[in-house]
Amino acid sequence: MSMSDPVADMLTRIRNAHMVEKKEVNIPASNLKSAIASVMQQEGYIESFSVAGEKATKTLTVKLKYYDEKPVIETLKRISKPSLRVYAKSTEMPSVMNGLGIVIVSTPKGVMTGQNAAAQNVGGEVLCSVS
Repeated sequence: MSMSDPVADMLTRIRNAHMVEKKEVNIPASNLKSAIASVMQQEGYIESFSVAGEKATKTLTVKLKYYDEKPVIETLKRISKPSLRVYAKSTEMPSVMNGLGIVIVSTPKGVMTGQNAAAQNVGGEVLCSVS
């Protein structure tokens, strides 16, 4: 069975793992998912991630982060979907919770936060928001 939105699947797996207080979650890997996990790690939303396996069976293992036994990630929301792509110019990057959260954007210069994209003066597809 083919998956129509692998990024939404990744975000849902992370949300579900947080709800049952798992320490880590395994996700089928791709370059885009690894880039999203990298941004989330740099911003302090997850502890770490690793990719294991070969070619078609690669697995992305994400170690979740908790603070006072509560998940660091409160909301994890997919913005751009296969049925409705959402793009933003560098001057029109959306803010999440008045700057307390981040948006993850896929730009020609790679996957980065909306704040970094605006600083580098590049726009792109708004993948998801994290807070």
